[in-house]
Amino acid sequence: MSNTRVAVVDMGSNTGRLVIFRLLDGESWFLEDEIREVVRLRAGMDEDGMSSAAMHRGIAVLRLFRHFCDSVGVDHVIATATSAVRDAANGPEFLARAHDAAGWTLRVLSPADEARYGALGLLAEVPMDDGLVVDIGGGSAQVSRVVQCRWQDGTSFPLGALRLTEAFLAEDPPSPEQVDALRAEIRTRFAACSWLTPLTEGHRLAGLGGSIRNLGYIEHARQNWPMPTLRGFQIERARVDELVNRFLSVPRNKRARIPGLNPDRADILPAGAIVLQELMMLLETEVCHTSVNGLREGLLLEHFFAGTPPTGPGLRSFSVNSLARRYKVRRDHADRVAHLALQLFEDFHAEAGLGPEERELLQAAAVLHDVGTVLGYHDHHHHSQSLVVMNGLPGFTARQTAIIALLTRYHRKGTPTPGVFRRLLTNEDRVTLRWLAAFLRVAEYLERGRNGNVTNVEVADWGSRGITLVITAAGDASVEQWDTERQALPLLESLVERRIRLLVA
Repeated sequence: MSNTRVAVVDMGSNTGRLVIFRLLDGESWFLEDEIREVVRLRAGMDEDGMSSAAMHRGIAVLRLFRHFCDSVGVDHVIATATSAVRDAANGPEFLARAHDAAGWTLRVLSPADEARYGALGLLAEVPMDDGLVVDIGGGSAQVSRVVQCRWQDGTSFPLGALRLTEAFLAEDPPSPEQVDALRAEIRTRFAACSWLTPLTEGHRLAGLGGSIRNLGYIEHARQNWPMPTLRGFQIERARVDELVNRFLSVPRNKRARIPGLNPDRADILPAGAIVLQELMMLLETEVCHTSVNGLREGLLLEHFFAGTPPTGPGLRSFSVNSLARRYKVRRDHADRVAHLALQLFEDFHAEAGLGPEERELLQAAAVLHDVGTVLGYHDHHHHSQSLVVMNGLPGFTARQTAIIALLTRYHRKGTPTPGVFRRLLTNEDRVTLRWLAAFLRVAEYLERGRNGNVTNVEVADWGSRGITLVITAAGDASVEQWDTERQALPLLESLVERRIRLLVA
């Protein structure tokens, strides 16, 4: 399975997507390419099924997807269809024509499958022990229960943004009467599910799908969020309320100009936003966590990581190792730096007031500190920060990702400051950043030769006027000692407010 290119085709009610993933040695994966095209398969659907125009759009897009897969050289294709094809009376005809046009046999996902795959994809990104996952698509909305990081069960509602827009919101902008009728329909559907009740302590709501992502992008733009993606982002209910009111007060052409909103969703986003709003009110939750991942990632994970999906407690280490593997980090060096940095952490963590979370962030940064060398040695610490931020680290919060990125930025030199991430970090985080950067920097310079010469470092004497660090080395350590004293110890000395002597055992 080394270096395998996998295509996932998702023919939804509103949008057709082709996503290309790259699998590395069967142990990690990343998004390589994506094509998205609005197909509106559900538009104009009646008792006879999809309209001829909708079917033509869908088949044309599938033909395009097949040509693209052939051109880039895909090794494996997972092709699926969801609500529109599942519900249409002429769904079998669409499947036959799809096979003739693209050569693929589309798997029509059941409502339960759709819920499960969406939740599985989300759980490979969002750290979540217990709670609910909502996926608002074009034709349906799925709500799943998650227990101890695993999908337990789910149910599907005919509450997709496109379906509801066509059924209830004919005017532009919608009339109050139309909105009231839509809300009544949503509440009736949700009331039929016995476990849709207010969330209890420790439970959270997380969401995926085009409607929720677009709400996230609007908020992302409004806040000038320092992270480039929605990983670790969340939408507050108060803002959902404000956005719904804004959507309903202006026509589609003005709605389409809202920063962050994809213009081709301007007509159907009000309905999708109202579904989320009603669900958040029912659950009495103030926050919905967003996910970049979804059904397509869930399909990939089931096929290639069956039995060992990267979710739950192991998600964060999987994310770090995946990024290191993708950019060919020299792991022998990175692991030695991590070993030395963590030894320093153990000796200083009580003085610094640090705990298990900070230890994990330090270890992640140690593994990734040189990831930027893939772009070149000069300024590679800047490149490392950029790659961590641009790729994101599933399982970590935005704040935690920012700290890891900043640690890679300051592993060589400079005074650690939050920079563009200042809004994500508390005053305590800023102090933590300096401590962890000091440990990482000392470890990096003790591994100056990248040959494992220095094997251990420990505090041998902790006096009121000075601290003695003793290193154990396999051979002559004069270079490591010299460079560490010049480049790394000053930052640590500024934190302990004492002189530090570095001795070789």
